Amino acid sequence: MMKTSNKTKVVTKKSLNRMCFNVGSLGMEWSWNYPRQMHLAFCLMIEPSLRKIYKDNPQGYKDSLVRHVGFFNITPQLAPFVGGIVLSMEEQVNDGIVDGDDVNNVKAALMGPLSGIGDSIFLGCIRVIALGVGLALAVQGNILGPILFFLMYNIPAFLVRIFGAHLGYDLGFNYLNKAQENGMMDKLMHAAGILGVMVIGSMTVDMFWATFSLKIGTGETVTTLQEILDGIMPGITALGVTWLFYWLLGKNISATKLVLATMVVGIIMAFFGVMTA
Repeated sequence: MMKTSNKTKVVTKKSLNRMCFNVGSLGMEWSWNYPRQMHLAFCLMIEPSLRKIYKDNPQGYKDSLVRHVGFFNITPQLAPFVGGIVLSMEEQVNDGIVDGDDVNNVKAALMGPLSGIGDSIFLGCIRVIALGVGLALAVQGNILGPILFFLMYNIPAFLVRIFGAHLGYDLGFNYLNKAQENGMMDKLMHAAGILGVMVIGSMTVDMFWATFSLKIGTGETVTTLQEILDGIMPGITALGVTWLFYWLLGKNISATKLVLATMVVGIIMAFFGVMTA
């Protein structure tokens, strides 16, 4: 049976404002790496609020830190929005209402759609417009060129950070409480988990570019190994390699070793004509 929450909000507006400007939020890409991408910065961004939420629950605090050094990647300006939602859920986790795994499911579900929107707006629109205005003035020797570029890009970015953090927290807090009352919480988390798996599955296809070029047969019947594999299931190569890497990481093989091994195997496969990029 779903528990109900009688708690008050632990995270304050002041905490959310600070989250938007701390080193984790502003340095979302400073510690970027291939295995987990923005995980450290995101964890650092919300850590002060996690410390408040789990003030009387040291083990819960440790578990939350472990939870938020998992894979995370998003348009940096939208990270505080996700942070706000996550903090509202962490309050529920501390009350024993929401399971910690559900927080990761929601994060995974939000990354793809929000990144698509954020990249289109900030990288494909605002940055291009700001750069166009700035360059037009800069080539004339006008000092307003770089200044206007800086302001046109960063003012919307910081407004989205601030309002996004508050909106995310309020949405998360209010919606989760309503979901508890009408029994929708389990359905929401189940749907978020499915969406998260779909996002990760799509990423495995989009971020894997190698193909098996080994030819099988002769004459008009010649085909490639990749065509055979695609006939079995499109994307099976990317899925198989992803699961292989996941299994190897579970065997405590470091990401550095995997990267180096991938380079060596790739060179060998390309040399013998088995695979092409």
